[in-house]
Amino acid sequence: MAIIIDGKQIAEDIKNEIKDEIIEYEKKNGSRPGLGVILVGENPASRVYVNSKAKACEQVGIHSETIKMDDTVKTIDILMEIEKLNKRQDIHGILVQLPLPGQIDVRMVLESIAPEKDVDGFHPMNMGSLVAKQDFLVPATPAGIMEMLKRYNIPMKGKDVTVVGHSEIVGKPMSLLFLNEWATPTICHIETNELKSHTIGADILVVAAGVPYLIKEDMVKEGAVVIDVGINRITRDKAGPELLKWRKEDFDKKGAALIGDVDFVNVEPKASYITPVPGGVGPMTIAMLLSNTLKLARKAVRREKEMKECLGEFKDMSKDEVIDAYDDMVEKLFARVNEMQDEIDSLKREAGGNGRPAKVDVRKVEEMVNAEK
Repeated sequence: MAIIIDGKQIAEDIKNEIKDEIIEYEKKNGSRPGLGVILVGENPASRVYVNSKAKACEQVGIHSETIKMDDTVKTIDILMEIEKLNKRQDIHGILVQLPLPGQIDVRMVLESIAPEKDVDGFHPMNMGSLVAKQDFLVPATPAGIMEMLKRYNIPMKGKDVTVVGHSEIVGKPMSLLFLNEWATPTICHIETNELKSHTIGADILVVAAGVPYLIKEDMVKEGAVVIDVGINRITRDKAGPELLKWRKEDFDKKGAALIGDVDFVNVEPKASYITPVPGGVGPMTIAMLLSNTLKLARKAVRREKEMKECLGEFKDMSKDEVIDAYDDMVEKLFARVNEMQDEIDSLKREAGGNGRPAKVDVRKVEEMVNAEK
């Protein structure tokens, strides 16, 4: 029998941690982190999700605002609202609830969010930073999955991982995060041939395809860790006898049940760990959204401090003096870069010699770089 990963409890733990951190943040900065959400149309699932975000923000002390727009709006209307939020100092994170109506240019909307306020981490600059491992913000759902694995002390280094689903929201960033943990990910999608051949050997299996019962018992390795990201609403008339018995209470109360992409009843006995639906990945997504908002607020404080320090150095200078100081700084920077390159080339020649591949002493190079910090 598998250990059930309790995403709901982990999410509550994270919220409590964030709540304490925000109390300290407010004491130090005199303000709270702010989240701006744009909701377009009357999609029931979107409204429920946005309301859940607003409630979670209130629980931890984040200021949140929801801008509701009619589903007949044009792309330019949404861009104008985003620009207002981009300019507000009290809003640190901006989120546009997806999906958007068909007439909206989704790509243009998401790219119009200032990268430093992109709480979802969907902006191309943030995606690129994730690839390059440079001060990146992780999309909420993949971040939540990584947090669950770490809090349950599930090892990732050297493990074979299969991710089913290649979306920008889950699949692609998920595979990059596993690479960063020195796992070996395989990513599958709707055109993958013989899906079972890719899932059966996985030590960790993450499924985010939106297809109920996609992953069967015979597709899962004995002892695998199974993370089910799928959320599928099944009505009573479309449920089989096994599901009707398993989720009887849900069908009696609501006439429907939420299930994932994994055949939980039959896969669970084979797995070592597994996430339930609901109560697994879902609560973690909102918890990590709150965490991302706090991170963006802290970054904004650091940027403001650095800007003030920079302006302080130049406040008594004339325009020409500022230009001269800047030119001098750039000249010194390039001179030091060239000097470091000469030192590295020298190390290469000493280590390689006679045209052989050089073996650079990494510690010496690190010492050189650190000395400049």
